[in-house]
Amino acid sequence: MSELINNREYRQKVLKELIMELHHGKSVEEVKSRFEKLIEGISASEISEMEQALIREGMPVEEIQNLCDVHAAVFKGSIEEIHSPQKVENIPGHPLHTLKLENRELEKLIRDTILPGLEKLKGDASTKNVQSLKKGFETLWEIDKHYSRKENLIFPLMEKHGITAPPKVMWGVDDEIREALKETRKALASDPVNLELVLKKGEEAANRVPEMIFKEENILFPMILESFTEEEWVQIAEASDEIGYCLITPERWKPVQEKIDKERSKEKLKGESALQNGAIQFDAGQLLPEEINAIFNTLPLDITFVNKERAVKYFTQGKERIFARAKTVLGRKVENCHPPASVHVVEKIVEELQSGKKDHEDFWIKLGDQFVLIRYFAVRNAAGEYLGIMEVTQNIKPIQAISGEKRLMSE
Repeated sequence: MSELINNREYRQKVLKELIMELHHGKSVEEVKSRFEKLIEGISASEISEMEQALIREGMPVEEIQNLCDVHAAVFKGSIEEIHSPQKVENIPGHPLHTLKLENRELEKLIRDTILPGLEKLKGDASTKNVQSLKKGFETLWEIDKHYSRKENLIFPLMEKHGITAPPKVMWGVDDEIREALKETRKALASDPVNLELVLKKGEEAANRVPEMIFKEENILFPMILESFTEEEWVQIAEASDEIGYCLITPERWKPVQEKIDKERSKEKLKGESALQNGAIQFDAGQLLPEEINAIFNTLPLDITFVNKERAVKYFTQGKERIFARAKTVLGRKVENCHPPASVHVVEKIVEELQSGKKDHEDFWIKLGDQFVLIRYFAVRNAAGEYLGIMEVTQNIKPIQAISGEKRLMSE
């Protein structure tokens, strides 16, 4: 055991040295042989653990990211030996199968359209060639959906399994590719076209997308195949439609029900344990009553709920109130909470929302130096049954004053 620990400590030390060498300007080729020797006989998961340990020690994620190209260069020759074939990724509709299909389409788009288009532009910057390449890069921007599913559906589950370094590193590279694509599209849309920037950033994107494909399929995918349960793959599949797909329309996947039932049974027991501790189950997650109350009172708006019997049942108590409300209003009929002159309006709102004629009604008024938006929403359960009305009141004057962009934190 002590020998194993010593080996890990040694590998950790060498890995740190390699990263610093990259930081100080050494090329991938210069450190490749040492890295290859370092990871001989160990899995991608152990490499991931070493990277995570370095991050815990305080090494910036950006430094770990420098190692990403070295991973790919080394694994090109050895990854098949490290990871045995996984049949699940060959099942049509499975999230991994879908990601790989998208990768094949991206490779085809770059090979058949993007790279030839960039070469043509070098010799002939005609409107026809510019427009053709512009269309090609617009299509390539579909990659954003591929990356978004990876980042928002796969990475959170990796973190749940304790795999934290690879998601941070890969997300950083994804964003660099996105930025190169944005700059290329912007340069193609400029008048006149910024040819130098198109070629520089276009070639950067065209080269880095295939590199990321290799890293996904030979480092990321084997790692998550070792960790994810059938139920987690189902969660990814179910949430994928909302984000969308890149260049393909996948088939529907039929998971093994027996596996899912077994895994869901375990999750149900965990959930029941949490509920016994006072948590309340929602459609997406669980919260303690204290958390629920704090969340509602933190919202930058006032919310009041009137139940189907037209009685005031709840209101938030945020720091900045627009209309004063005392707790004595709780249980009071909503029509009795308004001046007689406006009762008929209140009754009409309730009637139209309750009947289903409308789902919401909006009003806006000036109130001193505030510009107040008042919205009424019909609240219905999953079966469509009417539960009551939610009133949402907000001072939108600060929002109306917003212009331009703010990308930096306030001091």
